[in-house]
Amino acid sequence: MSRGHVLLVDDDRDLLKAATDWLEVSGFSVSAFHRPEEAYQQLLRTDPDVLVSDIRMPGIDGMTLLNSVIKARGEVPVILMTGHGDVTLAVKAMKQGAEDFIEKPYDAEYLLSVLDKAVEKRRMKREIARLQKLVQEDGGGSQIVGDSSAMRELRRRVATLADVDIDVLIIGETGSGKELVAQALHRQGRRCSGPFVAINCAALPESIFESEVFGHAKGAFTGALSDREGKFEYAAGGTVFLDEIESMPLSLQAKILRVLQERVIERLGENRLRPVDVRIIAAAKSDLSGEIAAGRFREDLFYRLATVDIRIPPLRQRREDIGLLFSHFASLAAHRYGRAERAVSADLLARLHQEEWRGNVRELKARAERFAIGLDETNASVAASRNPDSDTALPDQLAAYEMQLIRAALDQHDGNTARAASSLGIPHRTLNEKIARYGLRGRGEKSSDL
Repeated sequence: MSRGHVLLVDDDRDLLKAATDWLEVSGFSVSAFHRPEEAYQQLLRTDPDVLVSDIRMPGIDGMTLLNSVIKARGEVPVILMTGHGDVTLAVKAMKQGAEDFIEKPYDAEYLLSVLDKAVEKRRMKREIARLQKLVQEDGGGSQIVGDSSAMRELRRRVATLADVDIDVLIIGETGSGKELVAQALHRQGRRCSGPFVAINCAALPESIFESEVFGHAKGAFTGALSDREGKFEYAAGGTVFLDEIESMPLSLQAKILRVLQERVIERLGENRLRPVDVRIIAAAKSDLSGEIAAGRFREDLFYRLATVDIRIPPLRQRREDIGLLFSHFASLAAHRYGRAERAVSADLLARLHQEEWRGNVRELKARAERFAIGLDETNASVAASRNPDSDTALPDQLAAYEMQLIRAALDQHDGNTARAASSLGIPHRTLNEKIARYGLRGRGEKSSDL
């Protein structure tokens, strides 16, 4: 598989040929042009992953090309190649929408790393757009977002079982999306026009569980002033979702087993059996073997429920979905709260991939929503530098400290990058790369000339 399709623009034919050969040997597909207008026309005809252009060219220069690309195909990242002393211009280009810049003469391996990052970001945006389009076309559909093999198999299994009128046990950790899967089974099945009634078995006290679930007759207990149908009767023609079924008291498990086997209920305080037409979907945090062994869950109920099961993998076992899910939830939250969508940086994605996500998708969704409205870790690096006892990861604290040193050096030397690099004891090119990475600039935006 190609590492990505690159449109390469440089008026220096020798450099263009050398760069093309190197990128192709390294696994990229390259369309090379020495005239920017030709590259622009190719951009309109195809769907490249990234455009790389020299910034200083006769006629149409890199800045003009950048502005044209942003207007016509803003989703395509643009990387500009600059000559010595053009860093200020390059920083200006990044403020106008360039993805990154590379200073000539560039390190070949560094060029590959910049391209890989840009291509990954482009492909992620494409995939997010594809998944969001699927959700919209589905009219809400399964809403099971993710493109890992595990999630593709999960969607396939849901689609297979949705229209089969059989009870299902969903197994997954807290926050993994068990109710979402249950709703997908309901919406995609023949009972979609009926009610979907969720019962949290852990939240209902045992004293009122039977009355709430099976209903009661008038006078069945103090305060029962009239007959009342329970949730099973209310769900007629639809689906009953029993969440956290492992929390159900043993005394009630036998009654649920009877419903499963005979499809009848008996209201509290009444001797008449009432037929119920429902599909039952239950959910548990584990496969219940431990609860059965401990005598807290009936084995016969488990086998009756587990004729068909759906297992949801925890988020830590499908990390390739983290970026897609985070961007998807952030986009939805931005639209819901009327905020502009924010770009997800590679650094943030890297941090998200490293976390354990014990709260699974629910925890990730909450983080994405905070990000969408600005209540996130945007200023965590600066905060960490002010508070060394914070819980921010060491790499973020080091990056924050490095940013402070570079900003101080640039201010001290009035934005002269050459002098700032000398005072910091690092190569000029290295400083320019860090300036671009952190989005820093000197106080006077002066060139790097001595």
